[in-house]
Amino acid sequence: MFTKGAAKAETQSGQSLTEIRWHARGGQGAVTAAKMVAELALGQGKHFQAFPEYGPERSGAPIVAFTRVSDEPIQIYCGVEHPGIVVVLDPSLLSTIDVTKGAPADAIVLVNSEAAPAELRKLYGLEGGRLFTIAATRIATETIRRPIPNTPMVGALTRITELFPIEMVVEFLRVDFGKKFPPKVVEGNIAAIMRAYEEVQGE
Repeated sequence: MFTKGAAKAETQSGQSLTEIRWHARGGQGAVTAAKMVAELALGQGKHFQAFPEYGPERSGAPIVAFTRVSDEPIQIYCGVEHPGIVVVLDPSLLSTIDVTKGAPADAIVLVNSEAAPAELRKLYGLEGGRLFTIAATRIATETIRRPIPNTPMVGALTRITELFPIEMVVEFLRVDFGKKFPPKVVEGNIAAIMRAYEEVQGE
């Protein structure tokens, strides 16, 4: 069953916010994706935070990044310890890191994988959470010609959480990426976003 909707939490002060924790390896673009979601929130007039947890900087090393989105000013200044949403850009991390540590039982867990959610859950013995999968690396390779899964992951996240309209994400890419990259790269990223939006699988 494909259930949608952003996972929100309340702080002790009653503040409602969406907290996302990104797990990836260096070079997969997790920090860029975390910032992209924050900038999309800004475009909706929301408050946001986006930052990495610094560790080994070498390519391929496990990294963690965080995003917070709220309608009110955010008064928390530490890493995300109880994420309502967990995004995993490299499925190999599932066998070495407890990516759902601290997450509530109904947290959204989105994994870059060719496997269906039920297969992935069985393969790694995953418990709890609402599990979704998307073949982000393959989509990126076919659309952007580079195996960097961050843009497709944002497309899948958009579909699952409904944090932003997909049209807003596409427009952001046209404007923001259009300042940095040639049209062919921009269109490739838009194609990646749209494919992931359509192809993400849920339990």
